[in-house]
Amino acid sequence: MKLAYVTTYDSTTLTGSHEWSGSGYYIAQSLKFQGIDIDHLGPLTDPPLFKAIRKLKRHYYELVYQKHYEKNPDPQRLKNYAHQITRKLAQQKAQIVFSATVEPIAYLECDLPIAFWADATFANLVDFYPQYSNLHPNVVYNWHNMEKLALEKCQLAIYSSDWAAQSAINFYQADSNKVKVVPFGANINNELNFTQIKDAIANRPTDICKLLFIGVEWIRKGGDIAYSIAKQLNQQGLKTELTIVGCQPQIDEPIPKFIKSLGFISKSTNEGKEKIQKLILDSHFLILPTRADCTPIVFCEANYLGVPCLSTKVGGIPTIIHNDINGKLFNQDTQINDCCDYITNIFADYSNYINLALSAFYEYNSRLNWSIAGATVKQLLAELEK
Repeated sequence: MKLAYVTTYDSTTLTGSHEWSGSGYYIAQSLKFQGIDIDHLGPLTDPPLFKAIRKLKRHYYELVYQKHYEKNPDPQRLKNYAHQITRKLAQQKAQIVFSATVEPIAYLECDLPIAFWADATFANLVDFYPQYSNLHPNVVYNWHNMEKLALEKCQLAIYSSDWAAQSAINFYQADSNKVKVVPFGANINNELNFTQIKDAIANRPTDICKLLFIGVEWIRKGGDIAYSIAKQLNQQGLKTELTIVGCQPQIDEPIPKFIKSLGFISKSTNEGKEKIQKLILDSHFLILPTRADCTPIVFCEANYLGVPCLSTKVGGIPTIIHNDINGKLFNQDTQINDCCDYITNIFADYSNYINLALSAFYEYNSRLNWSIAGATVKQLLAELEK
């Protein structure tokens, strides 16, 4: 099987794939590991004139309409991408066109089967993420049209969550037979074995609860809620430490001693990767009480290191985190008290925590890794060749 793998960026390196948490790179690697031959058709480029026009559009929409402009669904941009792909396909002998996200394929015309793997539809994102709110009606129309065109053209639409898959079926009337769900894996390079994970779990302290928050957007990712949970746990008598990575805490009081704010740690360097891995490995829980999210890969990475995740019932997260198996999800309106009760109860009988942490590692091994994901997608792609 030979794929023409389409990405707007350079998916041959982690540096090039930074804009999607490196997933574009790991998707390719997971398929190569399954013996699939891949031709990388990215990066795709935008002519300087297009960039200038988009800049003018952004200012015009903001000044005249007080509305936000996004370049992603611009038809001229997408048609240009389609032309680039068509030229590159003429030089390849691929059997299937495979895209990470729908952007490159919306206007693509070719005789090969088309498939993509995404984490959301636009219907999922609009007015859910802050950056996709207050969009100009033209942007909204073009984006919905982009999604619809891609779903009509493709023979296989893979999503990383049931939430996204159901949106494709219910909102865009996609054929349910070609819509599939395959969660992404953990973006890791150096695997630890079960004994190492088990020892790390056993070495976590029993007299203090160590929470880890990782996110570059304090409000959207629920940093304020994580802070309130840590504060309440300390007030209730369970000594708790909250480590914050990715952003600075935004609170209306002096930063208390139980907060460790480390700022942004880049995963583009081995030193940064190792530091984040150690922080996760030493924590009891990854806490991410997010207000808007698709399927954060950091959950898979935490589970790989035997760390259960605490989050909210939003977006595609329920596909990744299953209650009392690899973490716990809470309702947004009651999560501070409910989360505190959950942590307090599990620390009251620490054997329950040990079992939960081991279960989280098993979840990574059984379904939240790129090996499983790649094998599943290979099987789905093989059906297109028949």
